[in-house]
Amino acid sequence: MIKTVTTTPFADQKPGTSGLRKKVPVFQQPNYAENFIQSIFDSLEGYQGKCLVIGGDGRYYNRDVIQKAIKMAAANGFGKVMVGKGGILSTPAASHIIRKYKAFGGIILSASHNPGGPTEDFGIKYNISNGGPAPEKITDAIYERSKVIDSYKIADFPDINLDRIAREDVGGMIVSVIDPVEDYAALMEELFDFGAIRNLISLGFRLNFDAMSAVTGPYAKEIFEIRLGAPDGSVHNFLPLPDFGGHHPDPNLVHCKELYDEMMGDDAPDFGAASDGDGDRNLIIGKGIYVTPSDSLAILAANANLAPGYSSGIAGIARSMPTSGAADRVAEKRGVGMYETPTGWKFFGNLLDAGMATICGEESSGTGSSHVREKDGLWAVLLWLNILAVRGESVIDIVTQHWATYGRNYYSRHDYEGVDTDAANGLIDALRDKLPTLPGTKFGDLTVSAADDFAYHDPVDKSVSQHQGIRILFEGGSRVVFRLSGTGTTGATLRVYIERYEPDSTRHNIETQEALADLIVAAQAIADIKGRTGRDAPTVIT
Repeated sequence: MIKTVTTTPFADQKPGTSGLRKKVPVFQQPNYAENFIQSIFDSLEGYQGKCLVIGGDGRYYNRDVIQKAIKMAAANGFGKVMVGKGGILSTPAASHIIRKYKAFGGIILSASHNPGGPTEDFGIKYNISNGGPAPEKITDAIYERSKVIDSYKIADFPDINLDRIAREDVGGMIVSVIDPVEDYAALMEELFDFGAIRNLISLGFRLNFDAMSAVTGPYAKEIFEIRLGAPDGSVHNFLPLPDFGGHHPDPNLVHCKELYDEMMGDDAPDFGAASDGDGDRNLIIGKGIYVTPSDSLAILAANANLAPGYSSGIAGIARSMPTSGAADRVAEKRGVGMYETPTGWKFFGNLLDAGMATICGEESSGTGSSHVREKDGLWAVLLWLNILAVRGESVIDIVTQHWATYGRNYYSRHDYEGVDTDAANGLIDALRDKLPTLPGTKFGDLTVSAADDFAYHDPVDKSVSQHQGIRILFEGGSRVVFRLSGTGTTGATLRVYIERYEPDSTRHNIETQEALADLIVAAQAIADIKGRTGRDAPTVIT
């Protein structure tokens, strides 16, 4: 039986760069999740009888919303739902499932790298048929619908047993509970030389992967320990937990400090890595060296041809605007296309679909390729392992050789989290107002050469995305970028990106914050961060 439930709109359902994210108690309000899901369906056309993929990262409230989504999909006319066993599907695995089985789209329940638990974060986002996040024209339509919605439809049938792989007909719709790992692991075996990696591990190569009690645990356990033969215990925190075991599942040097300390120790493993809440981000640390996400993107692009899935080369590289220019130098040297997009993986989708780019990356620990339409943490780890196996060199040797060939981009991101929203918006507005006056201005020994508010002109669909970040460029190639993040749920996060290019290999061993010291001072002065936010220092430095 299908029920039509009368409802009233919520004013706060505008999707951010990765869907709608709020605290769990917000989503637990009567009709809140249902309103947003119905707004998604109301914004789509042609899905009757088609397949919808549903999955999530296992965080608190995941199972509850999955049951709602299944029943609403049935009531709205979908013919089939595919859902991961236990409600689990990593974001890249969900993208692959959508693509492999030619689904109409997918609902992914995740707040990515944000904390989970009864009072922490939850999220819902919609992915389209190419497996990627919905473009702005769809998310805008969802928001507009959410502001006027007056009812939603939901089928009345018992909850689905998510803990057994099965296929059943409920409410006139097929519900297929699938193994969340199998299809994804098989894809990884097609892309990478598992034989070479197995051989490397058999020779004593030591791997330490921290799944952070999040979604990639089952995937990493199956791939690294079972299929690649890493010793039992190589994968840590592999059981997904609703609160991520109290971890903040963000693979950076703050939240993965134990892994970092181990990798800097005398008896460090050869390779350390981590992934985040929903499996799309990654952290790469070699024995004695942390690899920044920007450097990782460049190195993966430069060496991708060593993996079977990319042996014929890459068509191009895409990076988000705040990501360092290290990959640009690889693209130039290799003679392939280079594309600078706004932050948000959805902006890479058109380039990938058009065959213009093969490898994409963001400075926020996300890298991926044309195999799916999301960033993919385990993919990045496996490509690194494939490169290490073929080259027979250490991580530190590969990184330092890369710098010697292409130069080093000293790079850091300073995050000011939980800033008062009005203060953060005021800071950005003030920066926009002063952009015309900045060129020629000196800050210490630095001279501003150009300043703008980045706008992206999509070369495929010709759409334009305005106000994607304030760029301050200095003579000599250094730059500072300011933008507000769209991934948080409380207050605002001001992100400040600082970058200096150093071609001289004799100057590649300076500590990063020291190398960027004058730019950090300039960023503070240009934006008056302390005066406008009251913050003396960043919350997180990566």
